[in-house]
Amino acid sequence: QVQLVESGGGLVQAGGSLRLSCTASTSGSAFRSYSVGWFRQAPGNEREFVAAFHRSNGGPYYSSSVKNRFTISRDNTKNTLYLQMNSLEPEDTGVYYCAADRGLILSSVRTSTSWNYWGQGTQVTVSS
Repeated sequence: QVQLVESGGGLVQAGGSLRLSCTASTSGSAFRSYSVGWFRQAPGNEREFVAAFHRSNGGPYYSSSVKNRFTISRDNTKNTLYLQMNSLEPEDTGVYYCAADRGLILSSVRTSTSWNYWGQGTQVTVSS
């Protein structure tokens, strides 16, 4: 099992940057053995994929809407996942969730319902 805690959200103007962190507490399996990723959800919308690493097929994998603006990284020595967000746009506003899973297949990495473990989320608001 794994517990995930996100931090780093906030209010930023369009064009600005934020860095999100997700710290994991694992029991049994090491953090490095998990696929990990970020999703986001805007009010009234479904949870959508942002970026991820797959445990055996590497990555990173990005949604087309954030590629070249966001960078996902992980530090397995600190059990922490990061999301560096640059050139933020109002459309990036939403609650950002960290996710983890050990059994995820690569073809499901962009599907939120395929991930088993979730953090509580952190709010990101981008003003125009």
